[in-house]
Amino acid sequence: MRIGDLDFGSKPLFLAPMEDVTDVSFRILCKEQGAAMVYTEFVPSDGLIRDADKAIAKMRTLPEEAPVGIQIYGHLLESMVEAAKMADNAAEIAGGHGADIIDINFGCPVSKIAGRGAGSGMMREPDKMVAITKAVVEAVKKPVTVKTRLGWDENSKIIPELAERLQDVGIQALTIHGRTRQQMYKGAADWTLIGEVKNNPRIHIPIIGNGDITDGPKAAEAFAKYGVDAIMIGRASFGHPWIFKEIRHYLDTGEELPPLAVAERVALAKRHFDLSLQHKGVPRGIYEMRRHLSCYFKGLPEFKQTRMRLVTSNDPEEIRDTLDYIAQHWADSPLQTTNVYDI
Repeated sequence: MRIGDLDFGSKPLFLAPMEDVTDVSFRILCKEQGAAMVYTEFVPSDGLIRDADKAIAKMRTLPEEAPVGIQIYGHLLESMVEAAKMADNAAEIAGGHGADIIDINFGCPVSKIAGRGAGSGMMREPDKMVAITKAVVEAVKKPVTVKTRLGWDENSKIIPELAERLQDVGIQALTIHGRTRQQMYKGAADWTLIGEVKNNPRIHIPIIGNGDITDGPKAAEAFAKYGVDAIMIGRASFGHPWIFKEIRHYLDTGEELPPLAVAERVALAKRHFDLSLQHKGVPRGIYEMRRHLSCYFKGLPEFKQTRMRLVTSNDPEEIRDTLDYIAQHWADSPLQTTNVYDI
């Protein structure tokens, strides 16, 4: 599978962009665990053109996570074009590696984004969506991709026609989440429409499927049954970054890896924690790791007090000591991965 000059090989696995989750430390970790491409958190176009420090900081990527996509969102054509130009030059503006791909977020369903007409709110204005995409494609040098949903609601699943229109204005890949905006993350993802888009003889760009892929067998079925070129994994990676290694192993061998032992999870949590401190410092690196640390050890018995220590301490050494305690105290505990739906 290729996007522009980037060759991802056969059946690649991508890390979905997730607000407050896919920061640089998590992206690097998922890359180390086998993600073929990772994406930044959502970068607001209006924040970029106002030179907001937080928005610009989200565009900073590093060579060790490449290839990486910078995802932008907004509902105004002019600001989206200016934001795309900034993402195109992210290495100069924000430092670091920059963008290999510019991705447009037409999929986020949360009210503060979709309610303003951005994200999946664009599904109600397909003409505007296509116009913004065309303008962005014409404004930048990097490959432009789009992530979107099936439609606004059950009665407006416009993705088959929309996919053709987006392709025709120049995008180089399309990611489809198999739910409508109204579904949010509820109910089962509908992969039949994703497959319909992929198998449309007019479609020649890569189609990336997204939704409910939580293990190797589900990924293998999606590739075989619907013919997608790649799979994007979101919430199923949260507290479970090794999911990319597990699925890659299954796709390559047909065998499932055993559940990761507690000591191995502790080692990954430490690696993640060290990356967070390295790139964000104290106390921010601690605060922003709490949501991750509480998820690494879901399913451990009698874990409530220890979890509280993990997510309330402000001392890096105390957190590391707590992680060591987890490795020792629960060394022999069976721990299955908690299945969650992906974004």
